[in-house]
Amino acid sequence: MRQAILAAALGLAVSACGSGQPPKPAPTGAPPSSAESGAAPAATYFTVPAEQLPHLKIVPVQKTTWSTVVRTTGTVDWDNDHTTQAITQVSGPIARIVADTGTHVKVGDPLLYVASADITNAISSYRKAKNRFDLAQHTLDRSRDLLAHKAIAQRDMEAAEADYNDAATDLQTSLQALKIFGVTQAELTEAERQNVAIRPELAMRAPLAGVVVQKMVLPGQFIQAGTTAAFVISNTSTVWVQGHVYDKDLRSVHVGDRVDVRNASFPDPFHGVIAYIGDLIDPATRTTSVRIVTQNSGGLLKKDLFVDIVIHDKTTRDVLAVPTAAVLYDEENFPFVYVQVETGKFAQRIVKIGGQQGDDSEVVDGLKAGDAVVSQGSVFLQFANTYQR
Repeated sequence: MRQAILAAALGLAVSACGSGQPPKPAPTGAPPSSAESGAAPAATYFTVPAEQLPHLKIVPVQKTTWSTVVRTTGTVDWDNDHTTQAITQVSGPIARIVADTGTHVKVGDPLLYVASADITNAISSYRKAKNRFDLAQHTLDRSRDLLAHKAIAQRDMEAAEADYNDAATDLQTSLQALKIFGVTQAELTEAERQNVAIRPELAMRAPLAGVVVQKMVLPGQFIQAGTTAAFVISNTSTVWVQGHVYDKDLRSVHVGDRVDVRNASFPDPFHGVIAYIGDLIDPATRTTSVRIVTQNSGGLLKKDLFVDIVIHDKTTRDVLAVPTAAVLYDEENFPFVYVQVETGKFAQRIVKIGGQQGDDSEVVDGLKAGDAVVSQGSVFLQFANTYQR
């Protein structure tokens, strides 16, 4: 196979024609555009024998419409709109931990249990308030019956009503305290049972559905009410990607733009939408932060994962495009293509390349629509050019 390729290349080299001299080396400065030179530059032509033409694929330069694409990088973060800390409502030592990192929880699922005098006192106050309320209600009902039979004075009836209202207020106050602690209806029903020992444990429950992404406590640890964060729970079905956009690209980025998020470890891209564009430029990187809400199918996107970002602007523009495979680079790293000037006759032409979309590259300068370029097999021409030197 190698001998066949070498023979083909040598055949191309032998058939080189045009100026008859070895091609001049690439310029040391920036490649001059056709507009700057004012005239078509001299070119070295290569004539390809008819039997070698099937090895080349020639395509026309096409004018097409592209959406504006901004390429940058970013890092994955949890969706802060669906992430929260689980904080205990009472102080005391941890009696039991029933959730761990990676546990999937629903709203209200217990995470740990705290042994605390706070809950004991709260339940005790509720029981007393409930007993007083029941007694006040019974007294009020009896007073109404007695008043109807003119067995008591009106002021006695009013006193019974006042006692009932006070008892109802105390009962609601003690009940709200238990609700703040997160006591469930089943636990409340148990708390109302008289002559039963009060359980001193209170469950810390999940405030939202998701995954326990951090556990920050240990068994037996003393935790403070409203202060100690025990867990971080996040709904990881969506994540935030914090992207970094340079000032030159800001005009092409808008809230609502579609975004592709890629990482070399995963074959398929993730899709998201820009939800927020920052108002500050980072003085260290000279970039503006953009927040991208991204679907996280399979939970593959992890916090702080480095990703590549492609932002698709809703606006479009007309471009000249060639297959990216048609673009080669000389020893000065200037991009060029091989153009067919006549059937079987080719010239090397320096071009200026813009962005890329898919398998195509934008040609900013050096070609015009309809030019025929070699998209496959141009390596034969490049090898022949090198061999002739």
